[in-house]
Amino acid sequence: MSAISAQLLTGVAYGMLYFMIAAGLTIILGVMNVVNLAHGTLFMLGAYIAFTFINEELNFWIALFLAVFLTAIFGLFLEKWLIKHVYGKELEQVLLTFGLSFIIADAVEWIWGTEMHTLPVPDLLSGSLSIGDTAFPVYRLFVVFIGCLLALLLWYLETKTRIGAIIRAGVDDRAMVSALGINVGLVFTGVFAFGAALAGLSGVLGGPLIGMYTGMDSEILVTSLIVVVIGGLGSWKGSFIGAIAIGVIETLGKVWFPSLSMLTVFLIMMIVLIIRPQGLFGREVA
Repeated sequence: MSAISAQLLTGVAYGMLYFMIAAGLTIILGVMNVVNLAHGTLFMLGAYIAFTFINEELNFWIALFLAVFLTAIFGLFLEKWLIKHVYGKELEQVLLTFGLSFIIADAVEWIWGTEMHTLPVPDLLSGSLSIGDTAFPVYRLFVVFIGCLLALLLWYLETKTRIGAIIRAGVDDRAMVSALGINVGLVFTGVFAFGAALAGLSGVLGGPLIGMYTGMDSEILVTSLIVVVIGGLGSWKGSFIGAIAIGVIETLGKVWFPSLSMLTVFLIMMIVLIIRPQGLFGREVA
């Protein structure tokens, strides 16, 4: 029983990692109606930036802050220079962000190489807790805690703050929000930078769990898109539930039937879409 509990907790930890990146993706999609296929490379970029700072003898927490901040700034420049020119143009958005993902991924390979790296677990979180006769890493519990904390932060921002009200109104009627004198362009830039910061955060926190390697950006993008589709487009609540489900199913699948674990994830997505085409918490389109 303890081994199963440890596997379930591991699945929740990976689910929280998926939630952090999928939340940024679904917020950008829900507010700006932009399908950002370069989101996975922002995840990878955050991890590699933190790796560089740690190699320069900075501690994990400073490297985490700097990586998240720099990834957010990079996302801000992407939105201001490129993304804003393709608002409302779905095909152009896909082509632009898909091309950007290749450019950023190649730049990462050129700067850091193709060999696999990993981020060290900070000393404060390097221990383990005993679950029956199984030792469970404290760091994974920390990732679960950060994921839950992020969910609470998003709930508070959405329901208790003025910026949350503006964003909700902007999703429903952007023209009305603009007519009220609110700078929608500035809101969009802030949302994109926030989504990029979440991608960078998940990349740094994921470094000690999954490592850093060529192709990690495309793998995490596919998983996060599955989470977004299951949860419902534009719903961070759906991403939270969907990410936990995918994390647990994927983890247990790798233990019980490793050759079919990814197939199981796609089957879950298919079943959800058959029952609710808009996803678990997505709004029905009239």
